[in-house]
Amino acid sequence: MPNPYDPQGATPDAVSRIFDLYDTPLWLVTACDGERRGGLIATSVTRASIVDSLPRMLIVIARHHHTWRLIQSSHRCALHLMAATDLEAVWRFGLPTGHEVDKLAGLDPAATPDGNPLYGDAVAWMDGRLEFAADIGDRSLFLLQIVGGSVLHEAPVLNLDRLMRDAPPERRRELDRLYARDQRIDAAAIRSWRDSAQAD
Repeated sequence: MPNPYDPQGATPDAVSRIFDLYDTPLWLVTACDGERRGGLIATSVTRASIVDSLPRMLIVIARHHHTWRLIQSSHRCALHLMAATDLEAVWRFGLPTGHEVDKLAGLDPAATPDGNPLYGDAVAWMDGRLEFAADIGDRSLFLLQIVGGSVLHEAPVLNLDRLMRDAPPERRRELDRLYARDQRIDAAAIRSWRDSAQAD
């Protein structure tokens, strides 16, 4: 019988079951650098301080995304919580690539006070300025100082379970395809990063 405390005994199925025990809010992350702008849907976003007067958020963004480059170069971004019914935001910001299309085209060109693209249909938003960044292989970890924000309206927010439950079949297939593609990209980057770290 495998030792449940042995980290080598962790299987993908067991880890997936653990992840299924909680729900993940979806965040729209927007950024710009000069005329370049973009946004993506992120699940790796969490509060990083319990000090109300010093709010911080921690986000982890895949390095192959257009929005990652914008955050790297501008040192800032905005975080948005979306309404539970706003699946259109996911189709707009989560399916196409910002390397090829302007995901904000046709939307209200409003900006946050810190100059980030503002998604006006969000439930709430926050402006973040980069305090610390680290390369972790497939992704960069960004620690943000929160310098502003607002609740635009009261509504339940979109989470991963709701998205996967309510997505039409063709959208679900596209989400699954992109997720599998990103897993392959991320796996190669993680292995390369680990090999490099071990060589040092």
